[in-house]
Amino acid sequence: MDFSGFIVQLLNGLAGASSLFLVSAGLSLIFGVTRIVNFAHGSFFMLGIFMAYSLAALLGQRLGFWPALLLAALATGALGALVEVLLLRRIYRAPELFQLLATFALVLIIKDAVLWFWGPEELLGPRAPGLSGAVDILGRQFPSYDLFLIVVGPVVLGLLWLLLERTRWGTLVRAATHDREMLGALGVRQARLFTAVFALGALLAGLGGALQLPREPATLDLDLNTIGAAFVVVVVGGMGSIPGAYLAALLIAELKALCIWLGVVELWGYSVSFSRLTLVVEFLVMAVVLVLRPWGLMGRPQGLGRANAAPEAPLRASGRWQRGAGAALLAGLVLVPLFAAGSPYLTVLMIDLLIAALFAASLHFIMGPAGMHSFGHAAYFGLGAYAAALLLRAGLAMEAALALAPVAAAAGALLYGWFCVRLSGVYLAMLTLAFAQITWAICYQWDGVTGGSNGLTGVWPAPWLAGQRSYYYLTLALVVAGLLLLRRMLFAPFGYALRAGRDSALRAEAIGIDVRRLQWTAFVIAGLWAGLSGALFAFSKGSISPETLHVVRSVDGLVMVLLGGLQTLAGPVVGAVTFTWLHDTVARNTDYWRALLGAIMLALVLLFPQGIVGGIRQGWDRWRAGGGA
Repeated sequence: MDFSGFIVQLLNGLAGASSLFLVSAGLSLIFGVTRIVNFAHGSFFMLGIFMAYSLAALLGQRLGFWPALLLAALATGALGALVEVLLLRRIYRAPELFQLLATFALVLIIKDAVLWFWGPEELLGPRAPGLSGAVDILGRQFPSYDLFLIVVGPVVLGLLWLLLERTRWGTLVRAATHDREMLGALGVRQARLFTAVFALGALLAGLGGALQLPREPATLDLDLNTIGAAFVVVVVGGMGSIPGAYLAALLIAELKALCIWLGVVELWGYSVSFSRLTLVVEFLVMAVVLVLRPWGLMGRPQGLGRANAAPEAPLRASGRWQRGAGAALLAGLVLVPLFAAGSPYLTVLMIDLLIAALFAASLHFIMGPAGMHSFGHAAYFGLGAYAAALLLRAGLAMEAALALAPVAAAAGALLYGWFCVRLSGVYLAMLTLAFAQITWAICYQWDGVTGGSNGLTGVWPAPWLAGQRSYYYLTLALVVAGLLLLRRMLFAPFGYALRAGRDSALRAEAIGIDVRRLQWTAFVIAGLWAGLSGALFAFSKGSISPETLHVVRSVDGLVMVLLGGLQTLAGPVVGAVTFTWLHDTVARNTDYWRALLGAIMLALVLLFPQGIVGGIRQGWDRWRAGGGA
């Protein structure tokens, strides 16, 4: 740890901040105007670097390296405009979370399109002409290209400031950020404005990706890795604030550089590896900022659109025919092992479907009735799974481990929920994501306890549950009990008070309801049942790994709930079964299963904007209102 190394790491941080700012600025701009949490923004970054690779190879000798990078960014912006016109324009008035579901489907489609066109291998781009060498800084070599990137960030920030502050188009964008419905009432064509903003945001993401070509290889993992970091930067800086995005990118990149420079440090007789914090430092920053300043460093409280989405609909109790259908379904589930005697895989798949249904129902418990949107519900699924494995290794019987594991998950929800229920909307969702990623990083790096990246193996059920049929019946009994208890709570006074706090917190508090405590309690209950589903998953697979807590599983849970229908009790169960079955079936029958799965999800979103069950119920109500009954 010398001074020259410190300076070089600070410069590395500045170069990284510029790259992170480009993609985050586009995401912030899109959210500020359209209010869409664009999950596909990382895919535009990935497309930028892949397009830059091909264009540099095809046109580099004719036009030059730098025009090839610019063309890649422009092509990405044009693709973004096409996506906005053909897809997003159709769902602007759908609930915000269904817009997120549509953009997640785009992630799957774009990933497989890139896989088909460029292949699965890493692609190494050429060096930047004129900037392929290094300069001497205090006796250390520093890449010339990174010095160029350090300049790019402030230049783009200045150009964006001039565009937004000194042009009529920028005035319209700022007006739309504050009140887009009023802007429409004044005669401004919002459709063209939204398309231009989305194209500019995609262009910035593509430019950020293209400029990374001389620094890192083009890989298929760039989309999800990039979108996670971009979300953090946008939230820390303040949703919709371009200067805030640059400040947050600078803060996070420099903290990462500082952790690398510190390396392993002896503190009070203990060796502390700061370099390992680079996996989680941005989420630690986001958690601290959201707890202390919920709107971000340079943000402001988010204004609500007047007509952006339909209001939350009340849950309805099951009718006679629905209860009859539920009883028939339960009877069919009891008979499944009898029909699956010649196909053991069917029983395994059914166990997975049941576990997914309980996980989705636990997430729905806080998303639908409570109105708390979580992007980190996998934390409690993973805590339950790891707790079961560790308790089993500690010598407890499998039955005791299965009973205590959900309690450990509920304890985690008790701690995280105390902070999360103080926020709302996208800020609450991002804080749940931060806590989930912190938990993932701990499990990923704590080799002595969690097994690190390898996880834990040998997590098998008791001998009397060793057979697939026996474990299936145990899973069925626990899942059905969990679903019924969750349903009972939603139609108890607790559930009605929870929905009252969701619909109008001020009115609920005026009549004596402690909204925050109710939401905190709901958070813990949801964590408890998610932990049970995680424990059941661990014993069904015989092992557990950090992937169980990763953000991908949280997104899967969101997809399940939204696919089935947020404002229906059967929705999360139907969504979980549909998504898990589609994922399994499509993945086993085609190499490009992501694209096919994404296309199916996109079709369902467009056909059933209220979810599968919500769409069926809406059609049934219309048929009855028209005299069909």
